[in-house]
Formats: sequence, structure tokens, C-alpha cells
Amino acid sequence: MRRYLYLWHRWLGIGLCLFMAMWFFSGMVMLYVGYPKLTPREHLAHLPALPVADCCAAPLQTGASWPDGLTLSTIGGRAVYLLPRAGQAPAVLDARTGQPMEPVDVAQALAAAEQFAPGAPAELQALIDEDAWTHSRSLDAHRPLYRIALHDAQRQLIYVSSQTGAVVRDASGTERLWNWVGTWLHWLYPLRGNALQPIWSNTVIWLSLIATLMALLGMVLGVLRWRRRPYRNGSHSPYRGWARWHHMTGLVAGGLLVCWIFSGLMSMNPWGLFSRSAALDTTAFAGQPAAPPADSGALLQRLQADGWRPVELQWRQVAGHYWVTARSANGEQRVLDGHSGQLVVQLPVELLHGAIAAMAPHSQVQFDWLTDYDFYYYPRTEHSMLGHLPKPLPMLRARFDDGRWVEVDPATGELLSQSTPARRVSRVLFALLHSWDWLPLLERRPLWDIWMVGFSLGGLLISISGVVLGWRRLRLRSKRRQALASSVRLMR
Repeated sequence: MRRYLYLWHRWLGIGLCLFMAMWFFSGMVMLYVGYPKLTPREHLAHLPALPVADCCAAPLQTGASWPDGLTLSTIGGRAVYLLPRAGQAPAVLDARTGQPMEPVDVAQALAAAEQFAPGAPAELQALIDEDAWTHSRSLDAHRPLYRIALHDAQRQLIYVSSQTGAVVRDASGTERLWNWVGTWLHWLYPLRGNALQPIWSNTVIWLSLIATLMALLGMVLGVLRWRRRPYRNGSHSPYRGWARWHHMTGLVAGGLLVCWIFSGLMSMNPWGLFSRSAALDTTAFAGQPAAPPADSGALLQRLQADGWRPVELQWRQVAGHYWVTARSANGEQRVLDGHSGQLVVQLPVELLHGAIAAMAPHSQVQFDWLTDYDFYYYPRTEHSMLGHLPKPLPMLRARFDDGRWVEVDPATGELLSQSTPARRVSRVLFALLHSWDWLPLLERRPLWDIWMVGFSLGGLLISISGVVLGWRRLRLRSKRRQALASSVRLMR
């Protein structure tokens, strides 16, 4: 029995060290190449300018109220209104008539590809539910997806929603190549899929938990084996060769290794630890509309009178008042009063305060204006996780007395984020300990790169040396058993 326990322990150790080596290598790739996604910048860059003449019905024809906003955009060369729906893809309405668009077919999917990359030959590959580059749950409302290959210089794959007809993801050839040894390995995506989701989630959680405990045990043993008074050879470590590399590197980088593995576990939100608080009432933030908004054509004429060509308009309701954010293809934005059509720099402070307070009317609220990034609010590079989300300044943060926070862009009235005490703990246990989202490092690159790559190489060395040592011990034990068996046979 003892023999089998020993073997299981050794094989488990070798397996976990292999997994950790894979995690460290793939993690270094992910520092510079993220999982494919269609960022807001890319989305805007592939939209044509909205036409002024004979463009759009009045927004109210799309429905009496849309507290979650309304967007005027272009899909497949046609101007459309997009009406958000909770848990579903947006409803798509013809911008000229306000009537629902017909179901999306192959021709519309190819038209979306033509709009995305004019002149590039497009080949429809399949109508898929999920593949290697579409595991994100944010795409669930758009499934199934039309996968289209663009024969362009970047060898892009694009994915078109079967619900709206819009391009919802792109993946260049370079992204796909690096992600096979990056995100695909790091997040164990071969085990992920709609049918395999519970298996994948539990596998990542339990592997991370076991690896954390093994790493902690290794750290304890490493400290115990360190000798204050050096040995005769001048070393404080009793080991040689690979064992010494494993011991010394573990003492230097082991603490960060434990942090990385544990924070990877926390990224999975195990057992729902960070999502047990009720969200704030966003409908109350929008309020009831007090007056109809201005006509879309009038707003477009107002914007283009200055020679400015928007590609998308977004109506947002704040405290019953409509505000319109217009964006150009290069990401520049202007904000207009949705009723008068006048340009504004910032929404009225009293309006914002009242709308935020209405989200939790029985709580006290404190308002903070941020003009600089802080520990909880900061930008990341676009390819990183959530790095594509805008982080404008100044920003209005409201803190309720029950610990919930809400952050609002005062220029547009957009709700940027909500957080709870548990979510802020998650920010420390995951974002800080895993990717070192700490302003003194983020603002001083390449210091952050040196920190991340240097300690990743240390973790990789710990893992590889662990595999070598474990394999050698197994082989040595096997040779001893064989020698013992030979001796017994000779004695007979």
C-alpha cells in the first residue's frame, strides 16, 4: 500500500509540475497576445459614416421607452437601430421604417463581411455554435455564429451573429497562432465548450487548488531545508544539480508562484464567492422619459454641419433625459443634448447625482470625482482581459453606505461599472496578484514586463526542475526494484 501511495504522490507531483510549466509558458505569451475579441476601437473603425439624407425614422418609432439605450449603426451596409434586450441579442430595426429586420441569412452575413473588410474575398466556412475562438460567454446571445474566412493580408476569421447580422468577433492569423500556445493552453480550452462547461470549470478550480497546496508545501519544505550556517562547500542548500536549482529558485520565486496559482483559482470565482450581492437598480438611474428626443436626421445634420462624420449614435437615458453620444470611425466622440441637439461637455452634476441616488433610495451616498487613476480604476493594454473597456477621466464614483459602488462617465452618462465589497476583494486576489495591476508598475513599463517575465521564468524553472527530479526519483526507484528482483533470482 505504501508503495502505491508513493507512486501516486510522485506521478501527481510530476503531472502538476507539467501543468504549472504549461501555465507559466502560456502566461508569458498572454502578456502580449490576448484571446481574440472585437474591441470597440475595431468595431468603430469598420463602420461607414451614417448618411444624412433619407436615413432614419424618429427614434420613438422604435418603441415608447428604451431605458437601456438605443444605438443607430450600420449592419451589412444598412442603417439600423439596435434596441438592447436583457439576456438576449439586441433587437434590430430598420432605421428608415422602424420595423424589425428580416431573419439573418447567408447573404446578410456575407454583406456584413463586405462592410467589415471591403474588397477582401470572403468565404463562408460554417454556421457554428462554438469553436476555438468563440468560447466567451458574451457571445451566447448571438449563437449560432456564421464563421467567415477573409482572404486578406491578416488571414482573419470573422464571426457574424445569426441574431443581428453584425460582426461580433475577429481573429487574425497571428492571434490564432499564438493563442494555441497562449490562452488555449493557459485556460485549458480543449476541455471547454457548451456541453463541457461544468467539467472545464471544475477541472480548472480543483487543479488550481491542488497546485496551490503543493506549492505552499514546497515553500515550507524549502525554508526548512535552508541552513543558516553554510555547508563545507559554502552553500546554504544541501542539494546539487537540478535539486539545487529547484530549491534556490523556489526560495526566490516561490512566493510569487503561490500567488499566481492561487489568484488563478480566484479568477474562476469558485463557488460563487464574489457574486452574492444584489446589483443596483439601473432602471431607476435611467428614470422615466420626460419628453421625446430630437429627430435622428436633425442630430446628424447638426454634427455634419461642422464637417464631422459620425459612424454611430447612441441614445442614453439619465434621470428621464435623453443624451446622445456620437462616435467617429477613429473613436472620437461628441455628446449632444438629446432634445435640443446642443453639444455638451459634461452632463449636469445635479442630474447625475439624482440619477445615482435613485438607484438605492434608502442608502446614503458619497460622491467622489476622480481626475487620476487609482487602485480600483485604471486602464490596461487593449489585448489584456477587460483592457478594451474604456476608462475615461474625469470619472464620477458614488459609494453607498452598504458598500456598493457605481462608476459613471460624466461626459456621456454611461454606467461604467458596479462593484461590491466582495468584487473589490476579488480585484486584489485576482487582478493584483495575477497580472500585477498596480499603478507603480503599470505606469513604469518596461518595469512591469521585467517583473512579470522574470518571475514567470523563475516559475517555469521551478516547474521543469520539479518534473526532472520527480522523473529521476521514479527511475531510480524502478532501477532499485529491478536490482533487488535480480538479486532474489540469483539467490534462488
